Order: sequence, then C-alpha cells, then structure tokens
Amino acid sequence: MHTRLFLALGCTLISVALHAASQPNVILMMGDDHGWEETGYHGHPHVKTPVLDEMAATGLRMENFYAGHPSCSPTRASFLTGRHPNRMGTFAPGWSFRPEEFTIAHLMSKAGYQCAHFGKWHVGAVKAESPVCPGKMGFHEWLSHDNFFELNPSLSRNGRPPEVFKGESSEVLIDETIRFIDKTKQQGKPFFTVVWFGSPHEPYSGLPQDLALYDDLPAKYATKKVKLTSNETGAPVTRPQGEVLRERYAEITAMDRAIGKLRTHLKQSGLRDDTLIFYCGDNGTSSDGSLVRPHRGVKGEMYDGGILVPGLIEWPARIPKPRTTDVRATTSDLLPTLAALVGQALPQRPIDGVDLMPLLDGKMTTRAKPLYFWEYSYNILRRSKPAPEPYIDPKLQEGTTPLAKMAGGKATRDFNNFRQPPITDDDYLGARAIIDGNSKLVIHESKDGKAKLELFDLAADPAEKTDLFAKEPDLAKKLQGEMRDWQQSVLKSLSGADYR
Repeated sequence: MHTRLFLALGCTLISVALHAASQPNVILMMGDDHGWEETGYHGHPHVKTPVLDEMAATGLRMENFYAGHPSCSPTRASFLTGRHPNRMGTFAPGWSFRPEEFTIAHLMSKAGYQCAHFGKWHVGAVKAESPVCPGKMGFHEWLSHDNFFELNPSLSRNGRPPEVFKGESSEVLIDETIRFIDKTKQQGKPFFTVVWFGSPHEPYSGLPQDLALYDDLPAKYATKKVKLTSNETGAPVTRPQGEVLRERYAEITAMDRAIGKLRTHLKQSGLRDDTLIFYCGDNGTSSDGSLVRPHRGVKGEMYDGGILVPGLIEWPARIPKPRTTDVRATTSDLLPTLAALVGQALPQRPIDGVDLMPLLDGKMTTRAKPLYFWEYSYNILRRSKPAPEPYIDPKLQEGTTPLAKMAGGKATRDFNNFRQPPITDDDYLGARAIIDGNSKLVIHESKDGKAKLELFDLAADPAEKTDLFAKEPDLAKKLQGEMRDWQQSVLKSLSGADYR
C-alpha cells in the first residue's frame, strides 16, 4: 500500500517537473507609437535599430502585423484580452477596460507562471486600489505608469505612490525585467513579462550619445513645422520637424539598445533558447514623427499607416531558422496563442484573435477569419440623457503617475468607462475597417451622415491608392455585411452580456 502510494506520488512529482521544464518563458514587448516603417530592416532612411534588425534576420518576421486599433489604450486592451477593445468600453486613449475581463496574465498565472508588467499601462489607473490595476488583472508584480513617460520616469511599484527612476526609460524597464527574471529563475518558476515602453511617444527626449547619431536631421528637415508637446512646459508647441525627428529616432535607438541588453542577459543566463520574445508597436507612426509613408495614413486612421506595425518573434528552440510571413496577424491573437502554448482553455466569451502556434511552426499560410477595426463614436455616450453610469467609481479611475504633457491643468491622467445604455443605430457609427484575405473595406461617415466606403486589394495595392468600390460593389456589400454582423456581437459584449 505504502509502496504504491510513494510510487504514485513520485510519478506525479516527475510529471509536474517535466511539465514545468517544458514551459517556455515568455516576454511580450511593445513600443508606443512605433510604426511599421520605423525600423532599419524595413529600409528606413535614417532610424537605426540594429537589435530589431537582428531579430528580424534570425526569428519570425511578420510583415503584416496589425495593432488592434489605430490608438494606444484600445490596442493595449486587445493585447491583454484577445478581444476587440469596444467589447469592454476601451474606446480611445484614456478609456479603461473592465474588472471582469480575463487577461493573458490571468491565463499565464493559471499555467504556473510568475507574471510581471513593466512600463506603460494606460488601460486604467495603476494604483493598488484600482480594480483594473495590473495586480488586479493577473500580474504578480508591476512597475508601471498610467500613461507615457520620458527620461527619469515616475513609476508606481505594485500600486504604491510613484517614485522617480533615474535613467533612460527603456533601460530602466529592462533592468527591472532582468531583476524579475533572475528572481523567478531562482524560484524555479517560468516567467511571463509584459514590457510596454514609453518610447517613442512624444514629447521626445534622448541621451546625448543617441541624439548625436541624428545630428544631421535638423538641417535636412528644417522647413516643415510640426505640433507636439513641450517637455519644458507640457503645453503644445510648434517646432521644425528635423529637430523632432532627431529626438524621436534617439528614443527608438535607445529602446532598441535596451532590448539588446535583455537578449544578451538571456543568452548569458542560459535562457535564450527557450524564451519566446515578441515585439510590436501599439499603432502607426504619429503625424508629428511621420517622415516616410509606404502605407497610407498615420496614427488614428483606419488606413494601414495607422494600424500596421513591426511584428517580430524570437524563440530559437521552436523557430531555429529565420522566416518571413505575410500572414495577417494582430495583437488580439496573443491570448489565444498563449492559451494553446501553455495548454489552457480560452475564457467562455467571444474572442476576436486566433491561435498563431501553427504560424510559429510554419504550418499557417492564411488567416482563418477576418480582422476588424473600429473606432467607436464615444461622443454618443457623452450626449446621452440621462448621463451614463460610470462603470468604475471615478475616484478609483484617478491616475497618480505624472507625465510631461499637461491635460486640463493636470500632469496626471484619469480614466473613463461607462455602462452602456440601450443600443441604437448610432452605436454602429465610427470609422471602421475589415480585412478579409487581401480585401480591405474602409468605412467612414461623411459630414452628411452617409457612409463613405472604400475597397482596396492590399496584395496589389499595399499603399491603398486605388479604390475598387465602383468596380466590385458585390464584394464591398459582402464585407459590409460581415462588419455589421460582427458589430452586433461587439455591442452585445459592450452591454455586459459576456459577464453574466
């Protein structure tokens, strides 16, 4: 009897140990306003990204990777949940998600991982009492900011009052990531980290060594003026674009170097081969920093220039040889992919992403379902009578971490989320797009209230210059119907049905 018991216990322990040993470590990184074209490997004429270039040359290079939305907070909600941000009321920058959401950190925690978040959060307040702070949304520890940050960032550790961390912000985050990795390794557990850089979001600042790399740009681009934030006053300012680009590219290069520091540490620690490293941007390049435009549009727009971003995966044990794929993928795919990777079930609610594990193994040649993008017209809520009920106590939505850019006389940011009133036809409005295969339909409401439709073939026309709507009205109508059906599902989620 005792012998059988000990044998059974021993087999269980061995099984657990083997399972733990088979779990790869996972690091998911994202730049802030880092568009597709702003990398050396995509042929940018100025910006220097040797580390990202090496990742593109040795790992899986995703040429058609999309942010979930053309702006930051919504994309981050999709990144964390595998769902379109409108399902949880994260309509725009400064709109939080909801406490009932199930995140990738919840998923990875269930699989036995130690989970940490470092850097920009921007889907709610990071203070400990917030119901959507990283700690409440599945992360075991965090060093985070409500919004974005520059040199010497003010960050909140595990929800406590913010403190200033001296140094270049990307390196500050990577140093914290390395500390967490080393601690978790000593505990014998696999690690899962989300690192969301503050770079290269404006206002820009850089170290002298990085600025010096781009000293020629102010003279080259002295004529055009762009609007951005003053680091000195926090107010809007107009400056020559060359000066702005010099600082922006310095931030990108510093972020690139910090990623290199992380990769070097993983190699020296014997963790590189079985650690999955991912990098993407959260939306297209902002208009103040946009210089070359191989794609139409910029941040905030439904054209590919607003949503197409760098997408890279390194995992030497699983991806031993470099590959490039044109399969379309997006930030909503991260949760279902990790669920498949660690053997966890998906939450019982609509998931917009797809499992990319077959893509990692070179077995996926097409995407199984369309990609959807939608900027919900949230001014409808603000015009509602009576005013909609806040989803979260407004006091709990108040931010604590200051930033350079002032808003409403404040250096901190607060968040919104509302309980959805009864759905009306107006709730279907807002700029939106669907990509099914190579066909992309873009829908805008014109000033007279009528829908303006544009149809593009992204394979033949990646710059979206030729509108095919008049030539292929049946295809446009089909895609428009698919979009409407999907919007119905999203609005049902927005009304809270997924939580009941």
